[in-house]
Amino acid sequence: MTARIIDGKAIAAGLREKVAGHARRLTERHGIVPGLAVVLVGDHPASAVYVRSKAAQTEAAGMRSFRHQMPADATQAELLALIARLNGDPAVHGILVQLPLPPHIDPHAVIAALDPMKDVDGFHPINAGRLATGLPALVPCTPLACVILAKTVRPLAGLAAVVVGRSNIVGKPLAQLLLAENATVTIAHSKTRDLPAVCRGADLLCAAIGRPEFVRGDFIKPGATVIDVGINRVALADGKHRLVGDVAFAEASAVAGAITPVPGGVGPMTLACLLANTLRAASAIAGLPVPVISDQ
Repeated sequence: MTARIIDGKAIAAGLREKVAGHARRLTERHGIVPGLAVVLVGDHPASAVYVRSKAAQTEAAGMRSFRHQMPADATQAELLALIARLNGDPAVHGILVQLPLPPHIDPHAVIAALDPMKDVDGFHPINAGRLATGLPALVPCTPLACVILAKTVRPLAGLAAVVVGRSNIVGKPLAQLLLAENATVTIAHSKTRDLPAVCRGADLLCAAIGRPEFVRGDFIKPGATVIDVGINRVALADGKHRLVGDVAFAEASAVAGAITPVPGGVGPMTLACLLANTLRAASAIAGLPVPVISDQ
């Protein structure tokens, strides 16, 4: 068996096109230009590249992009003061604080300071609670991307889904979204007994543990859908590097029915979902109906 490749780039391009159309109509009919503010503390190279990509895609979708760069030694009080200003800025509909933050800043305090209606990362406790109780909310972009990609393969209702990883950013909210799709969900983690056997029971296997190529081919049920959230930089013998996921792609592709590649899978969809969340936030803040951008 050779797995179907789930083309995250192509699916993300389609979602961005839909978002751009809705954003254009929001501007034409109501004079509202959705605005996304991204806050970067320090000069982490990978984060800086990611922030530039976000800005370019935001502007391409007809939205305003606001970048706020703070030095690595900025205090927590200074960061919280900036968030307070952005919370009160009517031109800003979404606020994203790029993680990780320097160790002297408490990320939980920063996330809690965000206006929940502008929390386009979906990390605020209010949004997390609304998601857990089945209420409308801004939900984290990566889990949302995973669900949209998985649904391009087949409906999720009734499937046995295993999420490997229990972070607040991916694993836990992804489990909640899968429950909302009527999947039967198991969350596995580092203390799970006989993890390969647990994974082999999955019709849908989502790997989000940050360990390069940890999920091997013998973890996978024949014909299963595999969503690889990981993006890991590994060194090669010649001193160069390559990006790999949390799944051993070649092994998994020989067993799975469908699989996301790394890169080109969940990553592009995550950015597209960020734009969708910004559009949803702009509509909700204005008291307008939140557009249905995808079937998620």
